[in-house]
Amino acid sequence: MSSVASAPVRVRFCPSPTGNPHVGLVRTALFNWAFAKHHQGTLVFRIEDTDAARDSEESYDQLLASLRWLGFDWDEGPEVGGPHAPYRQSQRMDIYKDVAQKLQDAGRAYHCYCSTAELDARRDAARAAGKPSGYDGHCRDLSAEQVEAYKAEGRTPIVRFRMPDETITFTDLVRGELTFTAENVPDYGIVRANGAPLYTLVNPVDDALMEITHVLRGEDLLSSTPRQIALYKALIDLGVAKEIPSFGHLPYVMGEGNKKLSKRDPESSLNLYRERGFLPEGLLNYLSLLGWSLSGDRDVFSMDEMVAAFEISDVNPNPARFDLKKCEAINADHIRLLDVKDFTERCAPWLQAPFAPWAPEDFDEAKWQAVAPHAQTRLKVLSEITDNVDFLFLAEPVEDEASWTKAMKEGSDALLRTAREKLESADWTSAEALKEAVLAAGETHGLKLGKAQAPVRVAVTGRTIGLPLFESLEILGKEKTLARIDAALAKLAA
Repeated sequence: MSSVASAPVRVRFCPSPTGNPHVGLVRTALFNWAFAKHHQGTLVFRIEDTDAARDSEESYDQLLASLRWLGFDWDEGPEVGGPHAPYRQSQRMDIYKDVAQKLQDAGRAYHCYCSTAELDARRDAARAAGKPSGYDGHCRDLSAEQVEAYKAEGRTPIVRFRMPDETITFTDLVRGELTFTAENVPDYGIVRANGAPLYTLVNPVDDALMEITHVLRGEDLLSSTPRQIALYKALIDLGVAKEIPSFGHLPYVMGEGNKKLSKRDPESSLNLYRERGFLPEGLLNYLSLLGWSLSGDRDVFSMDEMVAAFEISDVNPNPARFDLKKCEAINADHIRLLDVKDFTERCAPWLQAPFAPWAPEDFDEAKWQAVAPHAQTRLKVLSEITDNVDFLFLAEPVEDEASWTKAMKEGSDALLRTAREKLESADWTSAEALKEAVLAAGETHGLKLGKAQAPVRVAVTGRTIGLPLFESLEILGKEKTLARIDAALAKLAA
């Protein structure tokens, strides 16, 4: 069942440029993007940067770069423009000031002179009496004398929106019909005492002026929806808005301990995934599963397939748990789906400084091209490529003592000597022939292949785990392989 009216779809993504983007934010962007694409609609990208104390140009630049890396495109917004520019709220202050004044002139908003201490005291008293603890309407209908008395005290008022005394019901696109009674939705601030507009004003005003038809956002903003619906009605009466948009509130993304994933959680940082070498399509595929699925038996799909199938009414309202291991597994599947040329190109950053431990002149392009198809089958994230191929480009293998201790058991020296003899006379143009040589060495010492190849692997690559061993030996070459076995034998003798 479609959740969209016949009117052209217009959705928005409106983050604040404060610090490193959060994966929950990306999930919201993804659902809006897919929804707009599915319905051949318009995605508006808007920057909510009215908080001068927290917003920064660095975060703004980082936000745009992150969205471009993920492959998102938008129809209106920064770098693109559009008929509703500017798309940064810091450049729209005159608009908010004008609307706030119109609301006051129409009696839909008023000045509130209550101090923080007074508000806290009245909230505490309401809680103690078992009543709702929201704003109690103290300044709703002040007389001229009361206003003058407050001004004489030097009080600077905020502006509050006057909520109608009525129950508000709406149909959430994810959660169905929801009802909020008047006593639970009190009057609320829309302009600070210093004149700065609050999110509660600027967000609905921009949605109205930019003709947004569907607001898809996180569940944490659900409680603000009845307030915004009332504001929309006022804006329609004032000729500022044309209609109230449809709302859909996306489920929470939960982290460890079944707590809501926050910016403080390491796994929430988008930069972490970029630095580790997640593919954008792998990460987005996983994030799409946090509340939605293509089908019950299929977790891996392309963004084109998601767009073709995505309906907001199919989103599950229950909290979704972020599972890093599953995220890595899905990313690994997307790595396997790349063609080899694409894979080698995407690995490039991790094959050079500052990630690569080898000198640039020691990198061998032919060996890299030969080993790449084998590496592609093993990686969860692209950054793992460095440790998997360093044995090809370092003069000596890495010294991993844990691997050495695990592999070099009693009798390993005898096994290595036999393996060296067998490899010496083997056919080095065939990985299968090298496998047969090590297998024969193992049989000589009563060992199966798994036990026999472990000391060889550590002698040659430095690690117990890595790429397919015999293909690796073939690519490394006879001379270097035998030299490393000799070095390992010398170390064992010492």
